[in-house]
Amino acid sequence: MIPLQASDLARVVGGTLAGDDVLVRGGVQTDSRLVEPGDVFVAMPGEVTDGHRFVATAVAAGAALVVCERPIDDAVPHVVVPSGLAALQALAAHVVAAIREGCTIVGITGSNGKTTTKNMLQAILERHGETVSPVKSFNNEVGAPMTMLRATSSTRFLVLELGASREGDIASLVRIAMPDVAVVLKVGLAHAGEFGGVERTQRAKHELVRDLPADAVAILNHDDDRVAWMAERTAARVRWFGLEAVDGGLWADDVDSSIDGTTATVRRGDDAWPMTLRILGEHHVMNALAALSVADELGVAIPDAIAALESMVRAERWRMELLRPESGVVVINDSYNASPDSMAAALRTLAHVSRSSAARSVAVIGAMTELGDSQVEEHDRVGRLVVRLGIDRLVVVGAGAKAVHDAAEHESSYGQETTYVETSDQALALLRATLQPGDVVLVKSSLSAGLKDLGDAVGGVA
Repeated sequence: MIPLQASDLARVVGGTLAGDDVLVRGGVQTDSRLVEPGDVFVAMPGEVTDGHRFVATAVAAGAALVVCERPIDDAVPHVVVPSGLAALQALAAHVVAAIREGCTIVGITGSNGKTTTKNMLQAILERHGETVSPVKSFNNEVGAPMTMLRATSSTRFLVLELGASREGDIASLVRIAMPDVAVVLKVGLAHAGEFGGVERTQRAKHELVRDLPADAVAILNHDDDRVAWMAERTAARVRWFGLEAVDGGLWADDVDSSIDGTTATVRRGDDAWPMTLRILGEHHVMNALAALSVADELGVAIPDAIAALESMVRAERWRMELLRPESGVVVINDSYNASPDSMAAALRTLAHVSRSSAARSVAVIGAMTELGDSQVEEHDRVGRLVVRLGIDRLVVVGAGAKAVHDAAEHESSYGQETTYVETSDQALALLRATLQPGDVVLVKSSLSAGLKDLGDAVGGVA
């Protein structure tokens, strides 16, 4: 964060300072376990606990200033505010305004691919200037401001991942940061249960570009009709990307994948650039095109940007992460997030790479969450897709995903190839007893299904 006097910080957040008017030079934390000497600790009530319970821990760790919703007895200087969340967001808006002149702000949203695209942009832009992007997938009303607060006067690129649980969430974050470049990747069924349907998801994602000024740029997925719809509903200049030829934009063909990665040819007009990603899955080509479009807009040469992408070993921990344990099996651990779209993409990747290497394919599937009334229907679709793709073995874990097993079992002649177990421990025992060297295993679920550790265990990660 930029340095601030405690009195100035109190003014910015609309609070009252108690104690010394210290100069704050550290970062901002909402988790007392992450506080380092000189940091600001923002105490907020949460869904599970109340940050005010951990003020003493933060002070002991060296917090220079506490922002809190009620007076505290500690000797540390503190600013009392009506709302810790509102204070956090106001402080983030102040920092963004202070650094905007020398910094380009990029916002990314979409039902799938935000974190991968963010990581791709980090890999590209950090070669050209100090780049700040979210830790993991910090993208909500707390996480996005926390990313903004990591920016300093030397930050040249600030990349924000903007997610939403309801309509209005992204709009509120846009008001804080107002991106210079905004990317919309895809509108799908991820979180559709929370929104109440894909149409409302579309409106929520549209908030990223809806209020942009005319001198901003909206980079939109030409292949997704729900994203293309946004082009007529923004004042920003529009750039397209996709797998079909698009005027003036980047597109790709010759897309292929193997167990060693993904290849494609990136094109613009008469220009063409080969690209070989070590990241597994043809669907990541779209994420790469989005990142390359931002880089191109910011003046980075396409060959240089592609070279940065080709240096990436993985998209993110537990996202299409390739593991090669001593057992001789190949594990694709993609158990950090799951939606109907990302589930289908991962299964198609499994089917394709296993066929290309003449290997047996094994899908280990856990529940997809936040699908609302379509929960059973979408899991049923997954089970039938497994059969249609010819995946050799299916293991379904947990009651939330049982419809996957039921659908696969009901398909003709597939009953002997699918197994349902209730727990990850049961799945691990089954896999260890039945996997053979050379098998390609996909472990795919939402994070709350708890399969990431199962994927690591099968993949030989301690």
